[in-house]
Amino acid sequence: MMAVGRTQKKESASWRRSESRIEKLRELIAYHQRQYYDLDAPEISDEAYDSLISELRELEAAHPELKTAGTPSEIVGGVPSEAFEKVRHRVRQWSFDNIFSEEELSEWLARTERFLVSAGITDSHPSYVCEHKIDGLKVILEYEKGVFVRATTRGDGVTGEDITHTARTIADVPHRLKKPVTVVVVGEALLSKKEFVRINTEREKSGEPLFANPRNAAAGSVRQLDPAVTASRKLETYIYDIDYIEETAGVTAPKTQMEELALLTRLGFRTNPYAKSTRTEADILSYYRALIPKRETLPYGIDGLVIKVDQIEYQRALGHTAKAPRYGIAYKLPAEQATTVVEDIALQVGRTGVVTPVAHLAPVRIAGSVVSRATLHNEDQIKRLDVRIGDTVLLQKAGDVIPEILSVVAELRPRSAKPYRFPGIVPECGGDGRIERIPGVAAYRCVAKDSAVQHRRRLYHFVSKHALDIDGLGPKIIDLLLDQSLVSTYADIFTLTRGDLAGLPGFKDKAIGNLLAAIETARTVPLYRLLVGLSIDHVGEEIARILAERFGTLDALLKASREELSAIDGIGGIIADSLITWRQDKSQQKILAELLPHLEIVAPERQSRSGARTAVLHDKTFVFTGTLRHFTRDEAGERVRALGASVTNSVSKKTDYVVVGADPGSKARDAEKLGVVILDEAQFEALLKGLM
Repeated sequence: MMAVGRTQKKESASWRRSESRIEKLRELIAYHQRQYYDLDAPEISDEAYDSLISELRELEAAHPELKTAGTPSEIVGGVPSEAFEKVRHRVRQWSFDNIFSEEELSEWLARTERFLVSAGITDSHPSYVCEHKIDGLKVILEYEKGVFVRATTRGDGVTGEDITHTARTIADVPHRLKKPVTVVVVGEALLSKKEFVRINTEREKSGEPLFANPRNAAAGSVRQLDPAVTASRKLETYIYDIDYIEETAGVTAPKTQMEELALLTRLGFRTNPYAKSTRTEADILSYYRALIPKRETLPYGIDGLVIKVDQIEYQRALGHTAKAPRYGIAYKLPAEQATTVVEDIALQVGRTGVVTPVAHLAPVRIAGSVVSRATLHNEDQIKRLDVRIGDTVLLQKAGDVIPEILSVVAELRPRSAKPYRFPGIVPECGGDGRIERIPGVAAYRCVAKDSAVQHRRRLYHFVSKHALDIDGLGPKIIDLLLDQSLVSTYADIFTLTRGDLAGLPGFKDKAIGNLLAAIETARTVPLYRLLVGLSIDHVGEEIARILAERFGTLDALLKASREELSAIDGIGGIIADSLITWRQDKSQQKILAELLPHLEIVAPERQSRSGARTAVLHDKTFVFTGTLRHFTRDEAGERVRALGASVTNSVSKKTDYVVVGADPGSKARDAEKLGVVILDEAQFEALLKGLM
């Protein structure tokens, strides 16, 4: 009976899907391992690769009967190249396992201390050393009685490539140590960000393919047959481990990782200055969290934090698994890219009736949080990507930006996946549910203009931060007020009384007072915010500011001709037509007639554009990214707008300045590629002080 049960299990549809998925993952990962380790030509990001590896390990753990020898999930490094002499390592080389969350850190620490107890170490509360996980190529350096004799790559962990001829050209690799000691040390060969940009600029000018990232540029530089090429690229090293040492006069084997680093420095090696000894999980987390905003300011690339048990005795007791040391772990920084599976594609009706396709995803951790939704933008984007339900996709998220699908991992597509087709009917649109393609653009919209869903979302938008900014009146409260028939229009918000709110869930005296005070404050509203809040097609914050400054009053805007509107720089015919359609719509006229008696509209302050000081920012365009210490991004935007500049959300060749705070994401990289001026917060403040 037991044998029959196992057979039935293996023949189940779920088991067969897992088996097929594991086989496809192994084939795909093996391909990318070769591209990364052997050819120094990666085709996907490290973060996407990590996602594939994590999924394979989870599936193999769930189905141990499917795990095979030589699985890519346990392979260390790549295959040594035939172009280099092969060297068998004196000490086996390893790579660290990865973790991605605070929960996984807690589990690893607990597991480490349990293992120490089982190994008979009663003092099972080790200290830990935190070091930057530098994005470079692992190198092993050997010295005989203080003299440099050989350098090798990690290779497959047992055998590496002899790169002595290129390592000798690296300026900070000592040819003779300060003590005549026989030692094998391990470290990272790397290129600084500045040197990486210089090399790629030269390669672009000469028509050569660009390096994908500093790590592969470093690997390609070290693995050169001609050492002159390596010498021209100004590689650097950071040495972080001693694999083997023979004690001699004045040199004894260190007892801790911190002592190792100190000894390496005394011997003449370059060590990273950011290593830190910690005692508790809270200490480690504090170090990790502080590292995230510093990532972009470091002169070299990092992708995480390496955490090691400090005591060498404990490291030996913990030992290794088949692939990695048990005494250390790599805690990866929040990934901006990951792979996941599209479980469904749904259509979401927005406040203006535009229908947006949204991918429902298998939950995945990215950029520090778990996400399960990603915008697909429009029908054309779906066709371009060929996204299908069941596909594995590469997802990207930076900072507060909505997650976006970058590409499909076609090798993992199920046979049953079919191309997605836009339906003709979307029930949430109201009326008969029909949708239509908007002429001249890639979007669909509801034929009916005032469905319940659109109406609700317009109210959400009206009270939101970028419109009337009524503090405490978010979507949940709007839903409650709608369901209780207390509001149905914008104007109704300004007629609410204490008696209307008394007795509603969550509304005690203080909450009622706070909300009514916020509504009272919102009665005085800048013209541009009102225009944003009215959900006029194509009128976002920047267009609203242009219109407010050009016309000064709502009445003047309502009387403007199409010619006047379309002639304004940044407006054009499409927006002019949208404004005229909006103001001629009788339902919109009714909305304004009901709303305006409750408001005091503030005309924009006309900024002088002629003064010598303010002229510096006249018509300049700014993009803000990351977290600023002394401003919110809105506040920073207001400061430059007051000096005649404009603010946009995306970087282009027309962008003049990108102001970068902590954890800036992809916009900083886009600016670097396009040659846009990048300012840190101190430089931005200096710019403002010089103007004002």
